[in-house]
Amino acid sequence: MKNLIIFSGNSNKALAQKICDKLSVRMGEAIVSKFSDGESNVKIVDNVRGKDVFVIQSTCPPVNDNLLELLIIIDALKRASARRITAVLPYFGYARQDRKVEPRVPITAKLIANLITKAGANRVLVVDLHVGQIQGFFDIPVDHLRAEKVLSDYFKKEPSQNLIVVSPDVGGVERARNFARKLGLDLAIVDKRRPKTNVSAVMNIIGDVVGKNIIILDDMIDTAGTLSNVVKALKNKGANKISAVGSHGVLSGKAIENLNNTPIDELIITDTIPLLPKKKINKIKVISMDKTLAEAIRRIHHNESVSVLFK
Repeated sequence: MKNLIIFSGNSNKALAQKICDKLSVRMGEAIVSKFSDGESNVKIVDNVRGKDVFVIQSTCPPVNDNLLELLIIIDALKRASARRITAVLPYFGYARQDRKVEPRVPITAKLIANLITKAGANRVLVVDLHVGQIQGFFDIPVDHLRAEKVLSDYFKKEPSQNLIVVSPDVGGVERARNFARKLGLDLAIVDKRRPKTNVSAVMNIIGDVVGKNIIILDDMIDTAGTLSNVVKALKNKGANKISAVGSHGVLSGKAIENLNNTPIDELIITDTIPLLPKKKINKIKVISMDKTLAEAIRRIHHNESVSVLFK
């Protein structure tokens, strides 16, 4: 693996280091800082000419700063004659802006895909896109990893009786059905309406949750407003223990306050987004994606199939 080199921006260095440790490679040296006026400044210290380079950078808050860091690092590597550049985005920001929901609004997810491609990335590796069709926004190869196996293994290690998986909305049914199938469980669905951004209302619950232990599955936990409403609705329907599972713990706005005021037993998230110290509460458990991402990087480097990791 002497031609493999991994770099990281400032968004998720802890995960990047774990991945390097799994692969037994040294993280590439790069200086990623800011000028006094706030402009990002990047210098690649290591020689990358002819190398197979991976850049690990989640576009999580501060989203625009982390996105621009990624683009500038890619540009620097391209100009330094890297043989191949793979942008590794454990969390792909702007993914919820994937279509025109009303007139005169952008499709920002497509714009971000164009920017990454134009900056010089040759391929992209992502974890749990908000919607799978975003893969088609890129004109370069995309490997779309799922966190399902890592998250489902948590419940296999700590089995509980009378479990059922709940999708918090109709859009997440396919994801929840696959998760339920891995655990051999039944599925319930929440009929949710979203009158405006970051506001949701539970209309109905499809399925029997009375006396059941619940696993709510979502791709991201942002303000936790939807989660709070779903948990309260499930409790009102007679549910017992409630666990929530999210691939990405965005946890913005009043998320921690909402979680503290919600009768939820635990929230399991991955480390695609670093959990800040002020957001660490007893209800939150973090599971690492380092092993899955490291194996994907190894397979891409050796031109092996990555599809085995999707199963």
